[in-house]
Amino acid sequence: MQRRQFTAGWILVPGIGFREPALAAALSETDAASGVRMALERGAGSAVSLLGRNDGFLANPKVRIELPGFLKDAAKLLRATGQGARIDELVVAMNRAAEAAVPEAKAMLVSAARAMSVEDAVRIVRGPETSVTEFFSRKTRAPLEVKFLPVVERATARVSLARKYDAVAGKAAGLGLMRKEDANLNRYVAAEALDGLYQMIGEEEKRIRRDPAGTGSAILRKVFGV
Repeated sequence: MQRRQFTAGWILVPGIGFREPALAAALSETDAASGVRMALERGAGSAVSLLGRNDGFLANPKVRIELPGFLKDAAKLLRATGQGARIDELVVAMNRAAEAAVPEAKAMLVSAARAMSVEDAVRIVRGPETSVTEFFSRKTRAPLEVKFLPVVERATARVSLARKYDAVAGKAAGLGLMRKEDANLNRYVAAEALDGLYQMIGEEEKRIRRDPAGTGSAILRKVFGV
């Protein structure tokens, strides 16, 4: 998973100051926080639009949801016995479920971005390359999983093989053949949908960082063009 790399050295940190003093007059804490908030909001909106549509997950190899671990290997045996169509139906259903669930995230992601504190902005800019994903995951993962689950359940309920997933996966998890957290189909799909969403937000943020002028936003040019 590729995540954007932030460079530390242009933001004012209480008690520390700018690492590059000459930039102090050009960029304040408030400007930096506003720029990061806007970048996060744009990144969230773009990721939701990209993934929350037909084939948003299914046709995107970066986030396409496959059967986990042991079940992916077992599916090869099922294909060899002529049950490939049923496997394909389940994989399509999982990805369609994720595509249907993702739009539920937009309001919460935008709210989290707008409510971000200056301290959060400092951590994002000065932190590791996983800073954006960690911020959104910390603020939104648990409540978004709750919102995603009913949508995912409705989408997978129509596939007959989905009803057998939990029984087979539960036994496999008990034998140590796959992770216990993946043994429930709907929770697995919800978690994978969130991972894909956060990944695409990070990629959009990286694009903004590389070409802030291309966003057409004065505050993004000011913050990320430094």
